[in-house]
Amino acid sequence: MLTCRELTELITDNLDGSMPLMQRLRFQLHLGICRHCRAYLRQMRATVRTLGMILAEPPPPEVRDELLLRFRNWRA
Repeated sequence: MLTCRELTELITDNLDGSMPLMQRLRFQLHLGICRHCRAYLRQMRATVRTLGMILAEPPPPEVRDELLLRFRNWRA
């Protein structure tokens, strides 16, 4: 059976449907007994759904510049 850590590493494969049958069965078995991993999977599905609704337009230049400045200096 998969550990919780192994399951979290396989979430993307599960969500995009690229998981081999035996691995998918082990994944489902673990979900059947682990409520924390079921919650994590729900959160990931919600994240994917939410990100899919974001428009693909770039931020205004002043917002982009401010974000870049903050990311560059975040440890300072």
